[in-house]
Amino acid sequence: MMGPEAPSGLDPPLPSESSASLPLTSSSPSSSIYHSTVSSNPLLFPSSSSFSSSSSFIDPPSYADAVFRPVEPQNGRNSTSRSSTASSRSGRASTSDYLEITVTDPRKENDYGTSLVPGGSVYFTYHITTRVRVTATAFSVRRRFRDFVTLADRLAESYRGCFIPLRPDKSVVESQVMQKQEFVEHRREALEKYLQRLAAHPVVGRSEELRVFLQEQGKLPLMPTTDVASRMLDGAVRLPWQLFGDRAYGSSAPQEVVQPARGGRDLLRMFKELKQSVSNDWGGTKPLVVEEDKEFLERKERTQELTLQLNATSEQAEELVKAQHDIGETMGELGLALIKLIKLENDEAVHVSQRVGAADTKIVATAAVKASRFYRELNSQTIKHLQETLHEYMGLMLSIRNAFSERSDALLTLQTLLSDLASLHARTERLEAASARVFGRDESRIQRLEEIKKTIIVTEDAKECASREYEKIKENNRNEFERFDKERQDDFLSMLRGLAINQAGYFEKIADVWGTVANETRHYA
Repeated sequence: MMGPEAPSGLDPPLPSESSASLPLTSSSPSSSIYHSTVSSNPLLFPSSSSFSSSSSFIDPPSYADAVFRPVEPQNGRNSTSRSSTASSRSGRASTSDYLEITVTDPRKENDYGTSLVPGGSVYFTYHITTRVRVTATAFSVRRRFRDFVTLADRLAESYRGCFIPLRPDKSVVESQVMQKQEFVEHRREALEKYLQRLAAHPVVGRSEELRVFLQEQGKLPLMPTTDVASRMLDGAVRLPWQLFGDRAYGSSAPQEVVQPARGGRDLLRMFKELKQSVSNDWGGTKPLVVEEDKEFLERKERTQELTLQLNATSEQAEELVKAQHDIGETMGELGLALIKLIKLENDEAVHVSQRVGAADTKIVATAAVKASRFYRELNSQTIKHLQETLHEYMGLMLSIRNAFSERSDALLTLQTLLSDLASLHARTERLEAASARVFGRDESRIQRLEEIKKTIIVTEDAKECASREYEKIKENNRNEFERFDKERQDDFLSMLRGLAINQAGYFEKIADVWGTVANETRHYA
């Protein structure tokens, strides 16, 4: 006699265990891709306490039947792997002298010698391994974060006008979080990426500064300009004679003017350039030399617009990543809830139709967990292709802005020197005219005139150095913009193509998952 369940002629056969779950075997070419993540995922491998022994009907879902190999970014700057090379950048492999740069093994050490803290201060050193392209020779050194700061300062002074990658910032809460391993690991990754970007730069990558940092053993000496206290004290000591004397640049080599005044040791020069800057903005007279490169001014304006658009695009990319993350998490929670429902139905099943319904629910639960997995994998690829590339270029915009600032500083220095020369020549003419009107020899006037002429000679030399530095920065800007335009086009095309391929590939697999569910449950229609 038939019970309340559906007629037996309409009951589909129960799915076998082998067809309900396809295990990932060691021979599967994709098993290594997902093994570590799948085995630790509670949605896929719930603990044994979650189900009773009678629920062996519930098997963890497998992805061997639906595997998509993601397209990895071609831009080496987006690579986060320790084994990533410094030069694998969209066909630009030959531009770097380094095959590989890795930063590993953070080690906590104590500084007892120079620290003012009782008992010494704690800091971390990092093991840097480098392989040179030509000889494949490996070098290993240990550096602390202070050494990276020194390297960045040296590069900034030596390659003004270049778009030098920014070094990682020193965290303002470092002393509070230094003991946390995740902070140390985050800094290690950031320092590794920083060195790889430096090595990929066509000029900085071949610099002596970077070679010494990567290959020479021992501590790096601090640059004099990094010591703010000594700069101020030295400037203060020299200030009195500078204020009362006629010489503004006679106490040091003319080559020193190529560095920004704010980083130099001459306080009077800082005051002079500040005065010149105010005169440029508010004075009624035009400086003797101005920025007349129309192409540069147009590029500067376009760069500002590009920065705004990158910020807006990055915000939308973050929204996309968040939305995909939320969908994946929700889909996974749905699968987990359905699995718990299956357990309840299976434990209390009395009729065949109930077990059939549990089997069909299992199909949907498995599909939901599969879809959740694909959304998480898709999201990780979206971050690699879209978000990291955009964030990288936002950082590069800061480097470009620094290069613009260096160009403005060099122009200001040149303007100040030209203004000083005009003032000195005017004083010379006045003294010579006054001497011509006086009978006899005025020794004090003649002495002042000789001192001014000596100052003119020194200032002329300084002006020539400043002019050469300004032209050098302009040339660096031109070369860097050419490289920037080419690499930006390549990187953005790679980013968009990778994004499109991964979106299409993963959504095709998600569609296949749900298409299989629809096919296996078509008898309900």
